[in-house]
Amino acid sequence: MDEHDVQVPADLQYRAVPSTERQPLLNDHPKDPYIVVFSGPNDPLDPMNMEPWRKWLCAFVLGFMTFTVTFSSSVFSAAVNVTAEEFGVSVETMALATSLFIIGLAAGPVLMGPSSELFGRKAPLFIAYVTFVLSQIPVGLAQSAYTVLIFRLVGGVAASGSSAIVGGYLADFFAPVQLGVAIAIYSATTLIGPSVGGIVGGIVVQSSLGWRWIVWLTMIQGFIFGSIGFLMLPETYVPVVLTRKAKRLRLTTGEWALHSKSEEEPVDVMKFVVIYLSRPFLMLCLEPILLFMTLYISFTLGTIYLLFVAYPISFEQERHFGHISASLPFIPIIVGIIIGSVYVVYYSMTTLKVKLAKNGRVEPEDRLPPMIVGAFFLPIGLFWFAWTSAPTINPWPQILSGIPTGIGTQLIMLQSLAYIIDIYKSNANSAIAGTVIVRSFIAGSFPVLAIPLYSRLGISWASSIVGLMALAFAPVPILFYLYGSKVRQLSRYSPKIS
Repeated sequence: MDEHDVQVPADLQYRAVPSTERQPLLNDHPKDPYIVVFSGPNDPLDPMNMEPWRKWLCAFVLGFMTFTVTFSSSVFSAAVNVTAEEFGVSVETMALATSLFIIGLAAGPVLMGPSSELFGRKAPLFIAYVTFVLSQIPVGLAQSAYTVLIFRLVGGVAASGSSAIVGGYLADFFAPVQLGVAIAIYSATTLIGPSVGGIVGGIVVQSSLGWRWIVWLTMIQGFIFGSIGFLMLPETYVPVVLTRKAKRLRLTTGEWALHSKSEEEPVDVMKFVVIYLSRPFLMLCLEPILLFMTLYISFTLGTIYLLFVAYPISFEQERHFGHISASLPFIPIIVGIIIGSVYVVYYSMTTLKVKLAKNGRVEPEDRLPPMIVGAFFLPIGLFWFAWTSAPTINPWPQILSGIPTGIGTQLIMLQSLAYIIDIYKSNANSAIAGTVIVRSFIAGSFPVLAIPLYSRLGISWASSIVGLMALAFAPVPILFYLYGSKVRQLSRYSPKIS
């Protein structure tokens, strides 16, 4: 047995022994010659030491897996009318197919987030993802509205593994500057997915393929990207990696006293339920930064799903666009999301890179300036959409309003996620799980509420109200940029860095 597999020089302890930032469920590491740690800062088992090409390949694969989930969340909205007619139910009933999927996304993180901080990233992610892919089969073969609604809910619960685990997955192997770029990729796929789903859904439903093919397309995507991910993605959660290393060393050396720190603290079912499953809810109640960011994220994501109702009303019913043509105005939103992503990548590779070189680290609040920009782009886009919605006005100004809406949405969603990850480190998955739970319930209610809202108030007034709500949220990133560091000092879940 190599002595470095057990103990390392003090000057290497910062990498060899995972700190509390990378061991959320473990206590501080005592000096014990039988504790298995990394063999040094260049240990190939350390996820941070993965080859750069593999890191970026993993980021893209995780992004495409998430794209399939968010694509599925909205694609069925195009089939609401035809399925309502086929199954003999109201349009409002079939609109629940979208809402139930999004609400389902709220249920899974209760289990997925904490599980990934106990059993590792890969197993919980792929167990859930396989279930999501298989849940498409009963929807595609459904002969009643109830079958569709039940398995859309099941699919949403299973799909939540992506949104609950991917953020922590990326944080396991990316340094701060590169993490900002990786999250830009992930966040872009999260937001582009619903927009593409709305467009593709409209095209497929109106084609000779019929509405069931929107389900089969989702299943095919999920199978392809899930298979690639299963083959390419390694386990990256440090306590699990070290536990596996300890097991190998026990077998190869015969030294049965060797063990990882996590093996000293076995977790029974009751402890898992009482402590770990409650963590996302406790963090939401006890962490003001997480609470306000969660509410802002929830509203922003809900706005996107609300527009899936507003756009068809405005362009198809009021402007009399064809069904497919009425879905094409989503393209400027996608363009805006891409522009927002490019801006964040540029900001990360310039401003953040300089701060990291100068100070040796990046403060969480350094993520917020782009979010502040986005906080004003979102209401601008919504007011623009509202005030150019009259059918007597040329449609192009209203269509182009999607660009600032997309920019604002992407900057808010992306940088708020990066901010949460930077604050809570390896507790990030529990924090993200709490965020996903709340945002899914709130965002899931928006498509249902949008129908009466836009029917009673009209496009202009309804969208103006949503714009005013977006404006009311705008001070949130400004306040945390100014006072966030002081608030973090009171946190029970944010690792303290001297």
